[in-house]
Amino acid sequence: MNTFALVLVGVAIFAGMLGIVIPILPGAILSWAAIGVWAFEEQTATAWTVWALATVLIGASQVVKYIVPERKLREAGVPRRSMMIGALLGIVGFFVIPVVGLFVGFPFGVYLSERQRLGSHATAWESTKHALRASGLSILIEFAGTALAAAAWLIAVLFL
Repeated sequence: MNTFALVLVGVAIFAGMLGIVIPILPGAILSWAAIGVWAFEEQTATAWTVWALATVLIGASQVVKYIVPERKLREAGVPRRSMMIGALLGIVGFFVIPVVGLFVGFPFGVYLSERQRLGSHATAWESTKHALRASGLSILIEFAGTALAAAAWLIAVLFL
C-alpha cells in the first residue's frame, strides 16, 4: 500500500476515534472499517491478524460499553426509563443545537425524568450525575477498545 493510502487509513481511524468522543461519525465502526480496508489491500497474514484483533477488541468494547455502565446505573437506582428519556432529548438536542445539543439534551432529559419520579432537586441531580458518569464510562470503554485496535494497526504498519 502506498504512503498516501496509509495516511488516509490513519486519518479514517483517527476520525473514527474522534467520532467516539464527539458523536458525529460512527466512531468505532469507521476505525474498524479503515483497518479492514488496509487488510484487504495488504492481503498478508499480518494484516488479517491485525484486522481479526481489531474485530475482537472493538467488538468486545461494543458489548462491555453497555454491560458495565448498565450495572452501575442499576446499583445507583437510576431506571432505564430515565436513560431513555435522556437519550431522546439528547437526540432532539443534537438537531436543535448542532454538535453540543446532545451534551445538553441528555442530562436535561435524565434530570427531568428523575425530578418527576423522585420529586426533589437533590435526588434528581444525584441520579443525573450517576447517568453522566455511566455515559462517560461507556465512551471510555469504546474509546479504549478502538485505541488498542488502532495501536495494533500502527505497530503492524511501522514495525512488521
